[in-house]
Amino acid sequence: MRIGLYPGTFDPITLGHLDIIQRALALVDRLVIGVAINRDKGPLFSLDDRVSMVRQECAEITSRIGGEILVHPFENLLIDCARDVGATVIVRGLRAVADFEYEFQMVGMNRALDSSIETVFLMADARRQAIASKLVKEIARLGGDVTKFVPPAVNEALLARYPR
Repeated sequence: MRIGLYPGTFDPITLGHLDIIQRALALVDRLVIGVAINRDKGPLFSLDDRVSMVRQECAEITSRIGGEILVHPFENLLIDCARDVGATVIVRGLRAVADFEYEFQMVGMNRALDSSIETVFLMADARRQAIASKLVKEIARLGGDVTKFVPPAVNEALLARYPR
């Protein structure tokens, strides 16, 4: 069984993330969504909220197209998380060249830690390349409309945090 791990903070999950999840699902038998705790980023949503949002959106994907998706919170090294869930592939989404520089460094470090785990990059769909959770939160905080960037349930959660 080919198991892939798609890690991120998903604070919040966006349509860009969902595009990568759906496309990654076609490459593996089981896709594990690793929801990083990452206290350094100071997430807007709690871990429980982020896990719940990811589970809800992934359930919609699997009901529509099938496949197996598990949601797994983690706080350890990415490579250790991959080992914990039995992943042989780490899936990363790329939006722009700036993403590539960071990801290139991460791949080098991860390969040094465990050369048996590959990293696969999926380019964001052209319609989704500008979407970043950080920008979505800023737009929502300033009263802007984020419905083009997040699923409806996530939009509702953002509106609850940042009433207009």
